[in-house]
Amino acid sequence: MSFETSTVADIRQVLDTAYPPYLAEKWDAVGLICGDPQAPVRKVAFALDCTQAVAERAVEIGADMLVIHHPLLLRGVESVAADTPKGKVIHTLIRGGVALFAAHTNADSARPGVNDKLAELVGITPGRPIVPKAPKVIDKWGVHVPVDALGDVKAAVFAAGAGAIGDYAECAFQWEGQGQFTPQEGADPHTGTVGQAFTDREMRVEFVAPSSLRGHIIDKLRKAHPYEEPAFDVVEMAPTHDLNTAYGLGRIGELDEEMTLQEFTQQVANALPETAWGVRAAGDPEQKVKRVAVSSGAGDSFLDQARALGVDVYVTSDLRHHPVDEHLRAGGPAVIDTAHWASEFPWTQQASEVVAAGANVECEIISLRTDPWTISAHPVERPE
Repeated sequence: MSFETSTVADIRQVLDTAYPPYLAEKWDAVGLICGDPQAPVRKVAFALDCTQAVAERAVEIGADMLVIHHPLLLRGVESVAADTPKGKVIHTLIRGGVALFAAHTNADSARPGVNDKLAELVGITPGRPIVPKAPKVIDKWGVHVPVDALGDVKAAVFAAGAGAIGDYAECAFQWEGQGQFTPQEGADPHTGTVGQAFTDREMRVEFVAPSSLRGHIIDKLRKAHPYEEPAFDVVEMAPTHDLNTAYGLGRIGELDEEMTLQEFTQQVANALPETAWGVRAAGDPEQKVKRVAVSSGAGDSFLDQARALGVDVYVTSDLRHHPVDEHLRAGGPAVIDTAHWASEFPWTQQASEVVAAGANVECEIISLRTDPWTISAHPVERPE
């Protein structure tokens, strides 16, 4: 999709297509945080977090929109007054004419998404998710329509969101048959006479649509269809997704060549953006690793799943002492702990490429390191 003059709404559409909002976890808050959807956009900036420094840099470089991963207003706030930290950020952006948009856990689960980028950087081809996302439930519809009303009915259901399959829109299949009915007392038939059997040419048109749109499509169908009682059927389809390409959190894949945990830990450190505290690992340094699981951001809630999936090593962030200790005692795989920022910041490159391909705008990544840790110290050698 390309726009000669892009707006905030256009960029939002590009991002929502790449990172569908329905993939977000229930507790998450994704989408447009501030900004006028109709405002023009010539430049889009990208960052992991919208700190005050990032907001000021977005204004400084002339960005009209800032795309981030971590939502600024994830938890409820009672005030965005300019003398509060979050309020100061919001006021800086609004005064500078910068819209703010977040793609968070929806970008984690999307394909390609944050986890795919992390997987590729550490040296694996991203396969199945650690935690697959239930696929969107799809309905298959069949609607019987008089020949002269076919165009209006199809237009109505397509406008309501039906008929989309992958990168194709307005998909349908139709064939001609003969319909029959007898209007009863009290009916007001579009064609035919009360009390007399009626037959005429009709078309059956079939299409698919997300089950979440079922009620909306029925409403639009009834309004567009000339009959008092349209004949239609709706069948919920069984999932047919390939687990290796399914949406979901985390990714699993294999290294091209087996290596030691020590070597792989260094490979991860070399691949990710540098932070003050670097990368640490738990496990036998000489253990051979090949099958790898990754989860961007805080991932200790997936330790059990990583163990059950039989990986050799699990790469994630924000690991805690007791969960890791218990995980290893239970026979779990080695773990590599990276800085949260380092595991997710590379996604900004992916997101900028998505927007650049979908809209006529300039894109710039704000490279400020928003990892909060600034010092890492180890004991110096002590004299005996």
